[in-house]
Amino acid sequence: MFNLENKVAIISGASRGIGKTIAEQIARAGAKVVCVSRSLSDVERVAKDISEQGFTAIALTCDITNGEQYQEIVKSVVEKFSTIDILVNNAGVTKDNLIMRMSEDDWDVVIDTNLKGAFNGTKAVTRHMMKQRSGRIINISSVVGLTGNAGQANYAASKAGLIGLTKATAKELASRGITANCIAPGYIETDMTNQLSEKIKDTIIEHIPLGRIGQATDIAAMVCFLASDEAGYITGQTFTVDGGMVMS
Repeated sequence: MFNLENKVAIISGASRGIGKTIAEQIARAGAKVVCVSRSLSDVERVAKDISEQGFTAIALTCDITNGEQYQEIVKSVVEKFSTIDILVNNAGVTKDNLIMRMSEDDWDVVIDTNLKGAFNGTKAVTRHMMKQRSGRIINISSVVGLTGNAGQANYAASKAGLIGLTKATAKELASRGITANCIAPGYIETDMTNQLSEKIKDTIIEHIPLGRIGQATDIAAMVCFLASDEAGYITGQTFTVDGGMVMS
């Protein structure tokens, strides 16, 4: 495990799934974790579980599509911990449908949460990270942002946009010692994938060279690496964690 002692990390969408696991793994690596979600009760349970294991975690609620609310989150974190070293833009939603049937509202909700939310988080931490001349910004995209997927035009566009946002952020902030990188998970075992039939799971696995659906810990391990000092010379990159499903 990479050493993140004395680091402070903000993770959006930390109430469940991949975000929850990222928060747990970053805490185990020594960081003080700020778990952010729209639902305070859900994210409080995550922070409580982490704290009961002997690590430092707090829960904060925020509508990440609201830039002012995100600024307030960052302000409260700096007041409490004096620093912000790691931002993980993980929060995301889906509203799947074919383009011809997709409503503008379903398009807007996904773009606002998945892409604008990451922009708001990045903007909110940038000034503080620039002052301290260090920081790690990690965006959770998807292989769908690289390949596209029928019925997910809004989701694919938001995740492809995250890759572009990551590269622009990396170029803007590199001179201040801040890195920005992107992780594109493939099929990961979550509550959502657990609802798939065994037949569909078998079809998915046929397209994964490593022959299995990934675990949230696979994504969290990459986050811990990119947040660590060992990754200090890596920026503007997108890492697929997908069992080899997408190869270029």
